[in-house]
Amino acid sequence: MNTANEPATEPFIELDRYLGTWYEIARLPMRHEPEDYRDITAHYSLNPEGTVRVANRAVDGRGQLHESIGEATVVEGSGNAKLEVSFMPDGLKWVPFTKGDYWILRVDEDYRTALVGSPDRKYLWLLSRLPILPEVRRDSFLSTARVQGYDLGELIHTPQSGGPA
Repeated sequence: MNTANEPATEPFIELDRYLGTWYEIARLPMRHEPEDYRDITAHYSLNPEGTVRVANRAVDGRGQLHESIGEATVVEGSGNAKLEVSFMPDGLKWVPFTKGDYWILRVDEDYRTALVGSPDRKYLWLLSRLPILPEVRRDSFLSTARVQGYDLGELIHTPQSGGPA
């Protein structure tokens, strides 16, 4: 249920079409993704119990590969557009405030471009199935973020070399 102050999400996400690899095109700054990270990808796959396995990969400024494995759970009643993601070890997932909100704000009809944010508007990711996104499409999705109240003043455009992270 959306309140007037929350960003709007897609009404329904076909989770099986959303799964797979996404390249990060742009993001708002966050402490667990330093500004010098490049070649950032996220790979989503279905776990046997129905949760989503999240595998994030990035290369830092020294060329070192970093990988973080997490688990996402669909928020009931959200049409699969709202997920709670945790990168905590299994034994600590019960601790309050260890899950982050992952809201799919917009996805194109072919599931090739997605805009994801948090309801507090502190986090935002522009994702694409390809490492390069045409400027017109990028600008259209970022315009959606602006209209939804996201401040893009510190937006980081993620360098992508085109190869797998």
